[in-house]
Amino acid sequence: MTSSSNIQGNNNGGNVLYARRSLRVIDPESDDGSSEYKRQVHGNLSSARLRTLSTQMSYRLDEGRGRCTYHVGVEDDGCHSLLDYPAISESAWILEGIARSLNSVRARTRRWTEAGRARARARAATRRTSPLSLVGGGGGGGRKGNNCKNNSTRLNVAEGSYTRCELTIQRVETHLLDPSPLSLSSLSRSLSDFGEVLDGAVAATDMRRMNRSRLASASLGSIHNGGGDDVAEDEESGDGISSSPPPKALPRDNSDDESKPVSVEETLSSRNIRVAVVGNVDAGKSTLIGTLTTSFLDDGRGSSRTAIMKHRHEIESGRTSTSSSHLLGFRRNGEPIAGCDRIRSNKLKGEDEIARSSYRIVTLMDLAGHEKYLKTTIHGVSSGMADYGLILVNSRHPPTHMTQHHLNLCCSYGIPIVVVFTKVDGCPDHALETSKKELSKLLKSPDIGRRPYAIKTEADVVTCIGKLHTLAPTLDISCVTGEGLDLLRKVLFALPKRRRHEKKANRPFEFLVEDVFSNVPGVGSVVSGFVNAGELHVGTVQVYVGPTDDGTFLRTTAKSAHIARINTSHVTAGQSATIAFSLGKEMRKKLRRGMVVVVNNPTSTKEFDAEICVLKGEGTTIRKSYQAYVHILNVRQTAFARNIEIINTNALGLPPSHCAKQDAEGIVLRPGSRAKVRFEFAKRPEYIRPGMRMLFRDGRVRGVGIITGIPAVVVA
Repeated sequence: MTSSSNIQGNNNGGNVLYARRSLRVIDPESDDGSSEYKRQVHGNLSSARLRTLSTQMSYRLDEGRGRCTYHVGVEDDGCHSLLDYPAISESAWILEGIARSLNSVRARTRRWTEAGRARARARAATRRTSPLSLVGGGGGGGRKGNNCKNNSTRLNVAEGSYTRCELTIQRVETHLLDPSPLSLSSLSRSLSDFGEVLDGAVAATDMRRMNRSRLASASLGSIHNGGGDDVAEDEESGDGISSSPPPKALPRDNSDDESKPVSVEETLSSRNIRVAVVGNVDAGKSTLIGTLTTSFLDDGRGSSRTAIMKHRHEIESGRTSTSSSHLLGFRRNGEPIAGCDRIRSNKLKGEDEIARSSYRIVTLMDLAGHEKYLKTTIHGVSSGMADYGLILVNSRHPPTHMTQHHLNLCCSYGIPIVVVFTKVDGCPDHALETSKKELSKLLKSPDIGRRPYAIKTEADVVTCIGKLHTLAPTLDISCVTGEGLDLLRKVLFALPKRRRHEKKANRPFEFLVEDVFSNVPGVGSVVSGFVNAGELHVGTVQVYVGPTDDGTFLRTTAKSAHIARINTSHVTAGQSATIAFSLGKEMRKKLRRGMVVVVNNPTSTKEFDAEICVLKGEGTTIRKSYQAYVHILNVRQTAFARNIEIINTNALGLPPSHCAKQDAEGIVLRPGSRAKVRFEFAKRPEYIRPGMRMLFRDGRVRGVGIITGIPAVVVA
């Protein structure tokens, strides 16, 4: 055993290095959590290694919900790595570049240097006489003053001093960084000229190169004398963002609630606008969504739509037969997030990358346009919780009867609409004018009650955006030439949030199942859908999934959850999510679309009462035993009318209804009449609540209503 006196008397020997190396400075590293230990990150990194480090940092940011800490110069067991300042500075520079590629910045830097007491006192005295000052306001807009430059020079310590630092990485809105965020490929090219070791002059040169590349500043901040041999240095920006100034063209928003960094969970719930894209089969819905989300113009032969279509027969026929959702991200200044990946050429960004980069998100729901898929379209609007409807009309042809159905569908659910005339690049002027006149008649009809408002400039967007209850904005676009796409993006960004799902966060948890994956290898049963109310913490409470065909619920526990392909520990109201459950083989077979996931006293029923209004249009007769296909949120099933009661409109102050009559067989409802009807599901019980909106049809939409009561329930 070596005595401590021998170690102290041999300052240059291996015993000292072994003693200091064996001293633990922090706790050992954990595989979970937001802390990562790095001994050193060398400058000659390959692209594969950079991607590995980027994935690792992304995981730590997710674990810390947008904030993580890197300890540089520390071994995995928490012991000091005994590296000098140039090696630590190089590692910090590379890590900040990787953070920039993930739309994150250095929020705080702390440095500890083991030096002699005399050197520590001298530097502390210099620090007191020349205080550090950051010129400029918070939010990354300030520039360094001369004191910062002097301080950066003073931090080049002598040989024989050992350094470690702590970097705090914060994920922030992309608009606070650069309009074109740094990619790992450009960082790799910069590292090729970096060199293996940085001395003082090389460090200053690379810092200037880093600022030209808009990387976060690598200078360490204010020095605090910790007493003894350790000198700690700490720098923190006021708003947790980069010290490099943002582009002058970007507006600054000084509001208290929007100046703070926004988490991915908040972006995907309270800052997510859901837009249902509907229109006739040849209107170009998928092409428009593909052009908006990928930032690539179409070639006139459907190249954009192939990027978002899911099935082979859809790509071959050019017709959408299923519902799908796609994310369009925006920065705070309204600039859209490019859908092309800068690292992987010819690849599109995933939903997780768009969600992390965006301040606001527009979820575009691609719905089928062909008449034989009308049931799928209605279900997509009913269960999609759309805030707005985007009605697409082919400018080369007048509006069809399907356009009328789509307008009635959106108005039946109280969804404001925006009309888009597509394919104007090859459309004659007279054909476009004819289409606009025909559509204007449809919009001004009593059933729709909207006045068309043509949007030509940004001022028109501001004028009509707050009057969508009476106006229907119209735009002319072309996905081939790009005409009108910028105005459409501004309209989508300016749309206010209608459904305040965050107000339902305190209600009991309710998850609407849209799709089922019964046997995912290595995971088990997975369901995807929409969180309609409440919030759920994974693995903490028992949940009930159902109802099954016999009206019962399956009791289980949520194993994991994802939002926009990002692993999360909890989901909240307003988010589209996927949840994995622990279910046996027999229970997995009982899962189906239209189920719900709840936590409190679930019930199911086969009968319900509703107040309905029969829509005007083609004549139809509704009487007892009338059979219709009912849509209630994610529930869709055939139901029978068991009892009909005419509503006393005089008591409600409404004009008397002359459309409902009574004959020898009972009450008969015709278009325009209102009544209370008891429905009974034909196949299985469902989970429904009073207050839910319903729509019923028999080939075409016949009426809408509100569920008023549940006369009989089956308790699980």
